[in-house]
Amino acid sequence: ADGIGLFRTEFQFLISATLPQRERQQRFYREVLDAAGDKPVIFRTLDVGGDKALPYLKDEGSEEENPAMGWRAIRLALDHDGLMKAQARALLEAAGGRTLNVMFPMVSEPWEFDQARALFEAQMAFLSSRKKQLPSRVRYGAMLEVPALAETLDILLPKLDFISIGTNDLTQFLFAADRAEPRLAERYDWLSPAILRFIRRVVRECKAHNVGVSVCGEMGGRPLEALALIGIGVERLSITPAAVGTIKAMVRSLDVGAANLMMEALLDRPVDKLRTAITDWAKEQQVEIG
Repeated sequence: ADGIGLFRTEFQFLISATLPQRERQQRFYREVLDAAGDKPVIFRTLDVGGDKALPYLKDEGSEEENPAMGWRAIRLALDHDGLMKAQARALLEAAGGRTLNVMFPMVSEPWEFDQARALFEAQMAFLSSRKKQLPSRVRYGAMLEVPALAETLDILLPKLDFISIGTNDLTQFLFAADRAEPRLAERYDWLSPAILRFIRRVVRECKAHNVGVSVCGEMGGRPLEALALIGIGVERLSITPAAVGTIKAMVRSLDVGAANLMMEALLDRPVDKLRTAITDWAKEQQVEIG
């Protein structure tokens, strides 16, 4: 494992009794960067609202009927631009002299990314006018969780340094199935043609634009699912630390070229039980899937 593929900045807000002030945020981000050293840290901007209610932030949408699809993440942050400006300035100051990787969550349309990036650029101009040390480079990314964004990638990708596919929300949005609903939990499989074809299309388009792409979420932390993702061209996974050893063992036992051929064949002409077919192939190839 090399670096942090998704640093959830909202945790600092969720455990605080009051809104963390900019100076407090800045100290925290600097400590994270100091601890990481030369390894990259990708900071995801505030993803609150919906089911992540902040008691000190009123009307944040906690009473919505469908909070996962409501007023949250970048939607809330752009409306509360004072909140986002403080976080942007804290991140920029903390990363002075270093590379800052910042990623915006739940982007649905390119204009949302444009507005968020412009907010960061304005804060950078403000800090420059105050002779503050700026990051040596700022790399901007977006999370693809809302399927609609895939239809405008040709507009968005030229503006991006990287993109992360958030499989947790993406899955429930694609299937119109609440992932927290136990009656639906086993109905829709990550190893389905719908999910894998969607991700394959995004990966191909990102590579055509020379934009780095990663997969973030529980899907990448499961050996068989990670095998399938690698087979469709994913080369970077952001997973929980507990899953690193298992995924590493699988990767080291995998012939990637053979996995590419296998997944291409299965997705071009899907079988009824895709999971079974991938499992059988992995066993035949003696891949460590646990």
